[in-house]
Amino acid sequence: MAIPNYQSLMLPLLKILGDGQVHHTRDIIQRLADELSLSEEERTKRFSSGKQAVFNNRVGWARTYLKKAGLIESPARGVMTISERGGNTLAQNLQVLDNAYLKQYPEFLEYINYSSNDTVAPAQGAEQGEVSNDTPMDAMEQAHQQLKSGLVAEVLDTVKQVSPEYFETIVVQVMLAMGYGGWSEDSGKTTQYSSDGGIDGVINEDPLGLETIYLQAKRYTEGTIGRPTVQSFAGALDMKRAKKGVFITTSQFSREALEYVSLIEKKIVLIDGPKLAELMINHNLGVSVKDTYQIKTIDTDFFSED
Repeated sequence: MAIPNYQSLMLPLLKILGDGQVHHTRDIIQRLADELSLSEEERTKRFSSGKQAVFNNRVGWARTYLKKAGLIESPARGVMTISERGGNTLAQNLQVLDNAYLKQYPEFLEYINYSSNDTVAPAQGAEQGEVSNDTPMDAMEQAHQQLKSGLVAEVLDTVKQVSPEYFETIVVQVMLAMGYGGWSEDSGKTTQYSSDGGIDGVINEDPLGLETIYLQAKRYTEGTIGRPTVQSFAGALDMKRAKKGVFITTSQFSREALEYVSLIEKKIVLIDGPKLAELMINHNLGVSVKDTYQIKTIDTDFFSED
């Protein structure tokens, strides 16, 4: 199943607290994940920053909204319990508990209206006080992915315009940026363009050249790389007695080409245009940082009086 949005987590969270006991946040997260039968992948899925789990973030915002509405209380750091108002809410046997329900409480309305002016709460709708299903991290993640998708397309279009010779240089730079042959600046090089024999670049993974990766680079503006082309690259590797090869193109690989490399003994990695652009972005090749945003959270250690 998909990871529920934070509003969908409000009622299950409140029901867990319905026993009147004090619960640790980490235990609530675990129990909610179990009750919702989330997979391990869904429990551990993180935002692209890699610093926070999506599910944990959404549980956190469900807790924040319930607390702002007075349905739960936090008697100490990292714990929560149901309030009298929360108990009364459960007694109504609601089928849905969401922002629309919470708006009956002045404290909640004051919070979301304040947040609307100061961009603290989950992304606001068209009208003041209207709140979406997205947490701030969800909204930022979506915006980041949209920006990245646009940049991937722009990088790929730009790469397609360079000369075939310079494309080979880019391919070598990508491999070096990823850490292959990182022992020396001279550990990666392009081959002689006019007589490369099907090999466009070489990466020496160690100073003695005992482990070598051979590269094939095809700058295609259209069309698909089929099995015969990949098979020809495999033949070039045989002539070098090589076991490792990377075939990089600005185009795409056919299904037959992908199936072929999965059947042969030698290791050949196929990187298509979008994947190449992503690698260049991830390793800051051909791109630069335009702006940086910091996301800050409370430092609980600072407030510890122990």
